[in-house]
Amino acid sequence: MNHDYRYGRFLWYPTRPIKSGLYNDLPPSRQETFDFIIVGSGSSGATLANRLSENTLWKVLLLEVGDVATALNDIPAMAPLFQKTKFDWGYVAEKENGSCWGCPEQRMLWPRGRGLGGSTLINFMIHVRGNPEDYNKWEAMGNPGWGYKDVLPYFMKLEDSSVEVQDGPYRHQGGYMPVTDVPYRTEAAEAFVEAAQEAGYPYVDYNGKSQMGVSFVQANLRNGLRCSIEKAYLRPIRNRKNLKILTNSRVIKILIDSNTKAATGVEFLSNRKYYKISAQKEVILSAGAFNSPQLLMLSGIGPKDHLEELGIEVIKDLPVGKKLYDHITFLGLNYLVNQPIIATSKVYYNASNVFDLFNKGKGPLTLLGGVEALMYMKSNFSTSKRKYPDMEVIFLGSNVAADKGVAFKDTVSISSDLYNSYWREIEDVPFFQVLLMLVHPKSVGYLKLKSKNPFHWPKFYPQYFTDENNEDIKTFVASIREINRVIKMPALRKFKAELYDKPMPGCEKYPFDSDAYWECCLRTITPTLHHQVGTCKMGPSTDKEAVVDHRLKVHGIRNLRVVDTSIIPMALTAHTNIPAIMVGEKAADLIKEDWMNNEVD
Repeated sequence: MNHDYRYGRFLWYPTRPIKSGLYNDLPPSRQETFDFIIVGSGSSGATLANRLSENTLWKVLLLEVGDVATALNDIPAMAPLFQKTKFDWGYVAEKENGSCWGCPEQRMLWPRGRGLGGSTLINFMIHVRGNPEDYNKWEAMGNPGWGYKDVLPYFMKLEDSSVEVQDGPYRHQGGYMPVTDVPYRTEAAEAFVEAAQEAGYPYVDYNGKSQMGVSFVQANLRNGLRCSIEKAYLRPIRNRKNLKILTNSRVIKILIDSNTKAATGVEFLSNRKYYKISAQKEVILSAGAFNSPQLLMLSGIGPKDHLEELGIEVIKDLPVGKKLYDHITFLGLNYLVNQPIIATSKVYYNASNVFDLFNKGKGPLTLLGGVEALMYMKSNFSTSKRKYPDMEVIFLGSNVAADKGVAFKDTVSISSDLYNSYWREIEDVPFFQVLLMLVHPKSVGYLKLKSKNPFHWPKFYPQYFTDENNEDIKTFVASIREINRVIKMPALRKFKAELYDKPMPGCEKYPFDSDAYWECCLRTITPTLHHQVGTCKMGPSTDKEAVVDHRLKVHGIRNLRVVDTSIIPMALTAHTNIPAIMVGEKAADLIKEDWMNNEVD
């Protein structure tokens, strides 16, 4: 039986992809041309496709390497399970000595979405804009038009907010992306939010006037189901005659005229056939923080020495991939409680919960992979004079052992040996987890090509905890001590919440709760939260680290832009999905400004 998405639901057959009747999968003819070719249908690319095709005089082609989602992708609680599937590129970072000691083979999974909707098919659908200070810093780096006053209208434009507690002047109803409260809350989450307030953290709308404080998480859900960028921005406009959306199409090269230094189109593979398609106006890379820099380098735009080493003709020497910021999180704060106030494995293996989700939009399966609350704090280690967070606290009314080691441990790169020796014995004991996310890391990574073969993965070097003064570790340790203070507040003390004090395997030689012990734990289990940015950094031509300018044009190349998280020049106080949509919204206006005057007589 086929899907019926007219009402945001499906009739049945949840593993069948959404295909016929929704999108045109026929490749264009070899003579067909487009005004704009957009590579990648993630948060920025789908937004661009929507906004550029609003102009009926423009013909837009959106190319996506992956397939269309299944109905199972709609289940919020299953978010982690879609990593290591066909909807994930399956990338793995290179082995490094100073981190990831508890990962299989000391290599961390770096998931990236591969399908129509990009990483919104596999992410946790957490709605965070970031801190005003982030964008003011971004602008101060030589990028006019990217200050908070400039980007706030786009954050408001994109959303359709029905969050119960929100700062009205900063929020909007009527945009494409729904923003809601999660319909289900555990008693543990209620207690944590209350404890945080007892500890001095006000309840805030973290997407409103002030970010510093605690809040229940805001989610991109519609009727309790996940809302990907495909659902929000592409499905409503899929019948536009000037928009062609092509899945299962892998772009392998940007076509660039070596004389004029202008992008003229792309070469891609679809259904085992190669195509070269021309763009009359622009080629726009929205392939993400990994694949956009990969395509630039494969096309001759990148570090001269690296490209020459691989035998790639250099068209423009630019520092592509030289900088890579990432958010990592800590998995070692596990708190035992004396009552079953958390979401257990019964959430995932209960038929009535499935019924409640798909027929009522309610129940524990609406949980965002277990995430229920966020708190933004400034640790005692911070030297900032402003109310500027250095840590995001992520509360899980669940834990990594909720599925008894079946899948969750793999998605956060925990080796089986570590899981069995540390978590296995408390699988049946109620405990919640508090994750810490370092929002402004000082450590910086990079990526390179493995070869000039477009089907080879890039090589990723995270370089976690390599900052010269060990500030990343010190910020984490100060934050751990602050969270342990919050957990001692009355709201959680009544459940006898206490830190699981079994020493982390490999760290037994250090006194438990000492700074050295926590550093060892951090170097053992700090997985990525998939927020990589900066690989095609935005900045003026005088910035030796910059790849694109403030209008997202690649320096020295005409008719080529990069529009995705790779252009973000610094780590934000945010999860990157919503900033990526904002970048797409703003980029669409920049492109319209550049071309509209030429369209009107």
